[in-house]
Amino acid sequence: MTVTIDDPSAAPLEIRSWKQAMIRGARCRCPACGAGLMFARFLKVSDSCQACGEELHHHQADDAPPYFTMFIVGHLVVPMVLIVEKLWHPALPIHFVVWTIVTLALSFAIMPAVKGAIVGLQWALRMHGFELPARHEAL
Repeated sequence: MTVTIDDPSAAPLEIRSWKQAMIRGARCRCPACGAGLMFARFLKVSDSCQACGEELHHHQADDAPPYFTMFIVGHLVVPMVLIVEKLWHPALPIHFVVWTIVTLALSFAIMPAVKGAIVGLQWALRMHGFELPARHEAL
């Protein structure tokens, strides 16, 4: 399936699968090819894919990855806290130490996948700078 741009001389654009792009992004891979790495460092998105050359610097993930990460971690940790309290009744300092470590570890583990999925979604939906091929940027 293809989409046309308002410019009559423009070639139709391919529909990008947002599901596939988000899955590739969540795996910290390029949303276009799935082969190249998305991140140059921990959460620093590469300027372009080293495998296919797709430019990735256009992303504007901003505050969405931390927000969704807090949402996910909160929904994982709170039930665990309640179950542990109900079954074993540990002292409050033990709760504090254990759940602080668990929350931080989960946050650091999940954040790259969440950010990658958001960048993949932006790429698939042609948001921000991902919307037009290089031949249309001058228009």
